[in-house]
Amino acid sequence: MKKFDLMNRYKSYYTAKTTPELVDIEPAYFLSLTGKGDPSGVPFANKLQALYATAYAIKFRSKQAGRDFTVAKLEALWWYDEKRFGNPSMADAPTKIPRSEWEYRLLIRIPEHITEKDVQQGIDIVLRKKKSDLAGAIEFYRMAEGKCIQVLHVGPYSTEPGTLARIAEFSESNGLKRNGVHHEIYLSDFRRTAPEKLKTILREPVK
Repeated sequence: MKKFDLMNRYKSYYTAKTTPELVDIEPAYFLSLTGKGDPSGVPFANKLQALYATAYAIKFRSKQAGRDFTVAKLEALWWYDEKRFGNPSMADAPTKIPRSEWEYRLLIRIPEHITEKDVQQGIDIVLRKKKSDLAGAIEFYRMAEGKCIQVLHVGPYSTEPGTLARIAEFSESNGLKRNGVHHEIYLSDFRRTAPEKLKTILREPVK
């Protein structure tokens, strides 16, 4: 049985250059779980575990039905309360906003043949096996970003502000304005990859 691989099917979605560029991102469906707080904390790790447990439960059910697929890369949307913290520059926000106040939406893209019913059945399996009660908060989520500035960031997450500054400069030079929240696609597994070799797509919706 041949596996359906989202990274091969949508190569442009999972590919970026090391210099900022303007792209048009197609609508897609995801498993999604929201939260707030330091991404290095236990609650964040628990949410990741619940999301992956559900993704693999869906994958195994789909495989049994003859439609196996590879679980896609982890993604996340990031934002904060702008009424409380104002609007620091794109490059300054990661360091000026306390990590405890970061809000996020974790995402794993799913193939088109996976329905909302399939997702709910995967959630039910995880809840029944008591792998994580957090699975009950997982959503079948549609995202349509459209026009975005993106760039491939190579290196530790702590050096992202420098890359974000380049995105901001590109946006200003081209007369573009923010039109959504910050999006990251984690091409590398941070648990197994040296910080200096991490590869992350940074994406900013614009208009």
